[in-house]
Amino acid sequence: MATMGLGAILATLIVGAVAGWLAALIVRGEGMGLVLNIALGIVGAFVAGFVLPAIGFGLGGGMFASIVHATIGAVLLLLVIRLFKRA
Repeated sequence: MATMGLGAILATLIVGAVAGWLAALIVRGEGMGLVLNIALGIVGAFVAGFVLPAIGFGLGGGMFASIVHATIGAVLLLLVIRLFKRA
């Protein structure tokens, strides 16, 4: 089993927090709090990992690309959640 180093964990939390905050701003117009922003961004990154390659979209590597991908995934996730809340 592979383990993440402290730097990788910190980078994941930072990307998750920024992506979740941006997605919440885009969809709802306000942030949702640090913990929910981090969770949203991390789950959004997983969503983007499945959706974006399927449609042929990718920005490459690096922190900026990770934030953009995770934000796109988090926005998609928030839109799906909003869709189910209205139903």
